[in-house]
Formats: sequence, C-alpha cells, structure tokens
Amino acid sequence: MEHVTLLLAVVIATALVFDFTNGFHDTANAMATTISTGALNPKIAVAMSAALNLVGAFLSVEVAKTISGGIIDEHGIDTRVIFAALVGAILWNLATWLLGLPSSSSHALFGGLIGAAVMSAGVSAVHGGTVVTKVLLPAVAAPLVAGLAALIAARITFRLGRHADDEATAKGYRAGQIASAALVSLAHGTNDAQKTMGVITLALVTGGVLAPGSNPPVWVIVCSGLAIALGTYIGGWRIIKTMGTGLTDLRPQQGFAAQTSAAISILASSHLGFSLSTTQVCSGAVMGAGLGRRGGSVRWSTATRMAVAWCLTLPAAALVSAGAEFVAGRGTWGVVAVGAVLVAASGAIWLAARRRPVTAQSVAGPAARPTALTGQEQAGDLAATIPGPPPAAATAQRSAAA
Repeated sequence: MEHVTLLLAVVIATALVFDFTNGFHDTANAMATTISTGALNPKIAVAMSAALNLVGAFLSVEVAKTISGGIIDEHGIDTRVIFAALVGAILWNLATWLLGLPSSSSHALFGGLIGAAVMSAGVSAVHGGTVVTKVLLPAVAAPLVAGLAALIAARITFRLGRHADDEATAKGYRAGQIASAALVSLAHGTNDAQKTMGVITLALVTGGVLAPGSNPPVWVIVCSGLAIALGTYIGGWRIIKTMGTGLTDLRPQQGFAAQTSAAISILASSHLGFSLSTTQVCSGAVMGAGLGRRGGSVRWSTATRMAVAWCLTLPAAALVSAGAEFVAGRGTWGVVAVGAVLVAASGAIWLAARRRPVTAQSVAGPAARPTALTGQEQAGDLAATIPGPPPAAATAQRSAAA
C-alpha cells in the first residue's frame, strides 16, 4: 500500500469494525435453528460458523465489485464519505442487536453509503438503476422465494417421513441441519464478508491507492474474512434467541428445510452479484418452514417487528450517515467529533446490553423436541400466532361432527 493517509487508515479500521458487528449480528442466520432444535451446542455452533465464514470470504468477489463500483459514483467521492457511511451502518447494527431484532446489516451499509454520498455530492452520486436491480428488488424477492422454498421443502420432508419413527427421523435431520448450517455459514461468508471488502476497496479508490474498477487486494480479503469470523465467534445471542425461538417453533425437519433453502438462495445471489440481505433470506426461510408443518405457526407479532425494522433500516442508516457526513465535512474537527459520537454511542449501547444480558445458556436448545405440541402449549405459548393448516386428525373430527 502507498499513500495511505491517517483518515484512510481510520476508514479501513472502521470498516473492519462494521464487519465485526456484521458477524455477531448475523450469526443467527446460520445457527439459530440448529441451536434451537438441539442439533449443536451453542459454542460449537458459532465456532463452526466462524470458520466457514472465513473460508467463504475467499470464494468470490462479485458482490464486492457491486459495492465498490456499482452503488455510488466513485468520482467526486472522498474518503470522508465512506467514513460517514460506516458510522450510520455500525450504529444501526448495534441498536437493532440491543433490541434483538434481526435487521439487515447489508441494507444498513447501503443506506449509509447512499445517505453520505447524497449529502456530499447530491443525488447524481447514486446509481439508481443498480440500487433498484441489485438491492431493492432482491430485498423483496429473496425472502419470499426462500420462504416458499422452505415451506415446500418442509411439507415434502414431513410427507416422506410420515411412517418413520419420530425419534430416529429427528436424529437424522439434526445431522442434516449441521451440514445445512455449514452451507449457510459458507454462503454468508461469500456474501456479507464481501460487502466490507467492497467498502475498503472503494475507500482505497477514493484515496487514490487503487484504480477505479480494481478487485479487492488479497490483504483486504484476509482482513475482512478474519473480522467477520471473529464477530461470528463472539455470538449474537440476542438475535439468535429471536430467530431460534421467538419467531416460530421448529422441529429438526423444518430447521433442515429452512437452512437448505436459505443457503441455496444466498449462494445463487452471490454468484450473480446480487448483494441481498442474508438476514431477510434466513428469516423468510424460517417463517416458511414454520408454516410447512401441519399445525405449525409463526408469531406474527415478532415477524411484524422484524418487518418494520427491515423497512426502516435503509432510510434510518441513510439519515444518520447524512448527518455524519454533514458534520465530518466541516473539516478535521468534524471527523473527530463524528468518531467521538460513534465511540460514545457504542459504549452506551454496550452498557445497556449488560443490564439485560443474553448468554449462550439462554439460547441452548433441548436435546430433542417433542413430536407434537400439547393443547396447553398451543393455547399458551402460541396464543399470539396465526396457525398454519390444522392437523389432519382435527380436520377429520370436524368433518365427522358435521
């Protein structure tokens, strides 16, 4: 590297901090269902996910190129804009983590880039066509496609195993869950780690270190992979709890269907250069799998909170980053002030989280799940849900009574 200024070094470090928050924010995507069904111990699950995130970071650079040269115009954008974008993305990640909401780290980053670029150079600095085709449309389509695929896959798995022993079937699908969770972790590394690679590459381009259109250097790939792997290993237990047990009750068959459907969707999008939200894909797959079992339910109150967070992510991060760019644009003192606000706000969120800690023990799943929910469980734990199709036995009883 040559001509790396102090500000550029700060931006690179801030990008790696974002990558770290992305790791623990999105650990639930790969491991929440695996932990909730008892397929893996929580600590082992996050360690495996971290290792595969690191491996996945080396498999592709298509998403990184979309971010470094596709969303905003590299010309007329300086390094300070990238710093402001990262501030908004990090603060949104931390705030939603505190609330246990699996929002999109990807959209937080996109919103930050868009907000800071518009504040710095106007609307013309954003490539609207790329934002629509490679960000917004996948954001709508991906969770719907993954959810439908998971619903169909869950229905098929239950139908194929309807005459098998429940306990033996559950053990087999728990083993399958481990393999599918590994695939999701690998896919997450190929998609999300690349986003930080793209941001650092964009910063190097704006700083004059790299030529426009360059691929991420090897050291950028290595650092990005390590940062997201470390964040994943820390474990975002708050969001794992929401994804694993707060959204729906899953059996191993459903967990396997959800993770496999999500992994295929993420890998396909990475190959095409679509920078979608792995959180939205995995959440959609979990909901689809939840409705894939007869009598299965989704807690729509939790799903609604998640959907609201999804809708707010991009504009909220954009507003914060635009404000950060406005202050940082005043000069060196502005950059220092924005950095101080980021550190202070991050510290306050961390202290708030310490008052109500969520640990690995809080999210550990049972060794086995019951084969059927009792009437009391359905009346109590699932009272605030909208159920899927009723069990066949209940349907037959109602037909006989009629």
